[in-house]
Amino acid sequence: MFGLNQPRRFDLVVFDWDGTLMDSTGMIARSIQRAFDDIGLPVPSEQQARYVIGYGMFEAMAHLLPDADEAQIRRLIDAYRGHFLAQDQELKLYDGVEEGLARLRDAGFRMAVATGKSRVGLDRVLQATQLNHFFEVTRTADEAFSKPHPAMLEYILGYSAVEPERALMVGDTSHDLQLALNAGTASVGLTYGAHEENALQDLQALALFDEFALLIDWIIAHG
Repeated sequence: MFGLNQPRRFDLVVFDWDGTLMDSTGMIARSIQRAFDDIGLPVPSEQQARYVIGYGMFEAMAHLLPDADEAQIRRLIDAYRGHFLAQDQELKLYDGVEEGLARLRDAGFRMAVATGKSRVGLDRVLQATQLNHFFEVTRTADEAFSKPHPAMLEYILGYSAVEPERALMVGDTSHDLQLALNAGTASVGLTYGAHEENALQDLQALALFDEFALLIDWIIAHG
C-alpha cells in the first residue's frame, strides 16, 4: 500500500474517545449542567461544559468551579456520574468508526486510546462497543495527569516503543491537540465533537476533518 516514494510516516495512531469515537459530548455537557443544578450551584453554559470535556473529571469540575473545595468537587462528580450512567446505554459510536478502525488495522497501523474517561468508564464502553481488540494500549485520566499534560501520551509511546515523531494523536478538543504538542507528536483534529473548529486552529494540527471516514482516508493516504 505504501510505495517506495511514499514511506509510512506514522506507526501508531492514538485516539481520544468522547467526541472522537463516541457521540457523547452532548450527554456529558448535559450531565455536568444537571450536576450543578442538583447541588444548587450556578449552571455552566453548554459551551463552558463542552470546553472541559477531555479533562479528567476532577480537573473539569475544578475548572468550572475554581473556588470549590475538594468535598464540593466530589459531590459534583458523584451527581454527574448519576446522570451520565442513567443514560450511557443510549450512547453510540459515530458513523463509520468501527469500519474505519478496521481499515487502519488492515493497513498495518497500530492503535491506542488516550482519554479523559476513568478506567472503569473506558472499560465499560470498550466492552459495550466491542472495540477493545483494536487497541494495544489505553490510558485514562485516573492513571495519569489530565490532558493536556503529556504524561498520558508519553506512557502510551513508552509502552508501544514508538518514538513521538512516529505517532499521530486524533482528537476533537484543543486539549487533545495541545497534548500532542506537549508530547512531541503530530495531531489531526475532528470538528464534530466538543470543541468548535475555530478552537482547534493554530494548534499545529496537520489537518481538520468533519467526518470520521475522511480522517481514515487521509491517514491511509498520508500517514
